[in-house]
Amino acid sequence: MDIISNAYAQGGGAAGGGMEMIIMLVVFGLIFYFMIFRPQSKRVKEHKNLMSSLSKGDEVLTNGGLVGKIAKISAENDYVVLSLSEQNQVTIKKDFITAVLPKGSIQSL
Repeated sequence: MDIISNAYAQGGGAAGGGMEMIIMLVVFGLIFYFMIFRPQSKRVKEHKNLMSSLSKGDEVLTNGGLVGKIAKISAENDYVVLSLSEQNQVTIKKDFITAVLPKGSIQSL
């Protein structure tokens, strides 16, 4: 008789362990959301706003470290012609622009 009551007592403890597992999964989900997903979506939104605000004559910095002035923007295929100097022009994809620099930044370099 004593063996059967011990078995019931152990079975009741398993239900509590399942609830602890669910709480732990919810906590991990919240950590994932606030530390990974939310900041990444914020960066993507800021970059999208940057891409839409580009205009001819802006001085920009690219992922590769090139600094130049936008000479031409082609809207249909998302490419930008950067003027690195008066003789050199480079065509790059719009997505590779990381920052818009203040006016006169190229002259100060």
